[in-house]
Amino acid sequence: MTQTPTPSPANIPPERRVVLGLQHSIAMFGATVLVPILVGLSPSVALFGAGVATLLFHLITQGKVPIFLGSSFAFIAPTALVVKEMGPAAAGGGLIAAGLMYLLFSALVTIFGTDRLLRVFPPVVTGPVIIVIGLGLSSVAVNQAKTNWWLALATLLAAILASVFGRGLFRMIPILLGVVTGYLVALLTGQVDSKALADIAAAPLFGLPDFHAPALDWRAVAIIAPVAVVTFIEHVGDVIVNGRVVGKNFLKDPGLNRTLLADGLANMTSAALGGPAATTYAENTGVLALTRVYDPRVLQIGAFFAICFGCSPKLAAVLKSLPQGVLGGVSILLFGMIASVGIRTLAEAKIDFAHSRNLIIVSLILVLGLGGASFPLSIAGTKLELHGMALAALVGIIANLLLPHQHQEVAGLPEGQDVSV
Repeated sequence: MTQTPTPSPANIPPERRVVLGLQHSIAMFGATVLVPILVGLSPSVALFGAGVATLLFHLITQGKVPIFLGSSFAFIAPTALVVKEMGPAAAGGGLIAAGLMYLLFSALVTIFGTDRLLRVFPPVVTGPVIIVIGLGLSSVAVNQAKTNWWLALATLLAAILASVFGRGLFRMIPILLGVVTGYLVALLTGQVDSKALADIAAAPLFGLPDFHAPALDWRAVAIIAPVAVVTFIEHVGDVIVNGRVVGKNFLKDPGLNRTLLADGLANMTSAALGGPAATTYAENTGVLALTRVYDPRVLQIGAFFAICFGCSPKLAAVLKSLPQGVLGGVSILLFGMIASVGIRTLAEAKIDFAHSRNLIIVSLILVLGLGGASFPLSIAGTKLELHGMALAALVGIIANLLLPHQHQEVAGLPEGQDVSV
């Protein structure tokens, strides 16, 4: 069986690049706008910020890595908490601090090398932390869905059918298709607020998003910034998978230190505009595998479309009118899938739970992360609090470093397994 050759970037007509770029913007659209809706930020700013962040990422990585950046799900719970209690500006400051953590990781990779740093964050730590991220959000999904279970189930069923039975592009955008289906059902059954519909009609087609400046609040920093420990591992995994699809080792060229630097600065840029955290998107890596077109310029065109989408107040009004039942339907699937990724992380690393060391680390992370534990701190007279996922991740890292390894086990990896895989 012969394999279809990958088209050379030079041979792709410009008009096809535009269509492929639009496809990338559609693939990231559903998840990117869902995050700000869930946490209380502007979807328009999120789209605009995702486009700018992607272009900045490509600039810093010298246009070598075909990656798209969109809204990060890992930051949903802490960002929503900060927005509710301290306001969107404080959330922006906390997300900028998380971006600074990426810059710190980039410097550490430069100094110590990739493999040595990754041993501090093995799967026995990152796996259960990812589980905490997903299950910690489960109550949010259920509370939204129970406002209208029939609408939530219609949305959920549409997303599941698209993911399982869809073909081509439709299989890549199950969240978007689920939201569209749920919204149409809500419109047909009169479940969209009449005032929201009037706002849609009155909103102009084009206009700048509602940007707002960040503010420094150390409480917000303490809640949001530690999540970067988890998203650091997510970044490494996305870069590795992207490289495997393309057939290149991006950890070496342009280097993990450069991709971390780019992701950190992109994250800070999105937050500075008033948007959510930006992160590398697996959805768009899936589009690369589907189309076999790896030209980074196609991703850059997709980023331009995202910026254009962000400059449409009418689209923003449509997104704000989404009923809670629709959001609950897609959130049930998304948050459950996040937890499942954590379970898969443990399974693929072949973590041996016959070792009490592994049981202790995972148990501490799950109980502290899901049980609502908190630990008060006081730094320079400022009262802070570590709780939830941030506290669980920190305890897991410390436990992994302090507890002795058993038999042939090294940092949660079976003997002979490469830490970079």
